[in-house]
Amino acid sequence: MSFNDRTRLDPSRVSDRRGRGRGVAVGGGVGGGLLLILSLIFGPGVVDQLGLQDGTSTAGQGDDGGGAISECVSGVEANERLDCRILATAESLDSFWLPYLDQFGVAYTQPGVALFTDRTDTGCGTATSAVGPFYCPVDEQTYYDTAFFDELVTQFGASSGPLAQEYVVAHEFGHHVQNLIGTLGAAGQDPQGEESGGVRVELQADCLAGMWAAHATTVEDPESGQPFLLPFSTTDLQDALSAAASVGDDRIQEAATGRVDPEGWTHGSSAQRQAWFSQGYETGDLRSCDTFAAADLDRP
Repeated sequence: MSFNDRTRLDPSRVSDRRGRGRGVAVGGGVGGGLLLILSLIFGPGVVDQLGLQDGTSTAGQGDDGGGAISECVSGVEANERLDCRILATAESLDSFWLPYLDQFGVAYTQPGVALFTDRTDTGCGTATSAVGPFYCPVDEQTYYDTAFFDELVTQFGASSGPLAQEYVVAHEFGHHVQNLIGTLGAAGQDPQGEESGGVRVELQADCLAGMWAAHATTVEDPESGQPFLLPFSTTDLQDALSAAASVGDDRIQEAATGRVDPEGWTHGSSAQRQAWFSQGYETGDLRSCDTFAAADLDRP
């Protein structure tokens, strides 16, 4: 899945904090949902209060091309560099969600996009690369340590294809959309378990990511008038499904402990994450992403 070379990018859309980390991280794994849930329950600063910033960093810079974000000015760079691809995906998501939500009477505001290394300060407290990409509802920003995208492949077995990476960005933007439409708070009210509000929030974000993918090749860059993304193949879609499956609770639990405990789920199983992304992709309709009304989360 490639960006149109003529797409024009605005580097100011991204806050680049890389190189400002202090070499500290939490344990391991994909815990962005944990930060989200804790912040919703206890408010900003909970990560600092719980001491989750302690530990030793194992994260690196990630393969983002090594240049400054100011160099990301077109689709050419987005096809060559991870940091530029995150920027381009964010702009595509903005251009999709603004008019789409308007038809439902919801005013879309752009979430922040911050790149960081090892750790960063957020409205939800001090976060580290170990929590994975995440959305903080307090400051309405999405955060990405680019090293995570290498770990997604090497530690979690996801595809390294571009749409796998773009799915991650689209999922975090999905949390912002949930904040706007009023479903995000369910994660704080019922954070854990296979039928919990927390799982339903995460699966809905997967569905919203699928919605963006359904429209992505027709969403136009306002500056060039060209679609952000060129048509993608079956392989591209399989890349996104691979990423969704790789961060399923069952797969992570089994790899870490050798057993699966649905009572500890916060994001849903690999099969559920794939199913709800596919639901959004196949329908392209917000109304089809109502995970809270679903009697069976295995079958959207």
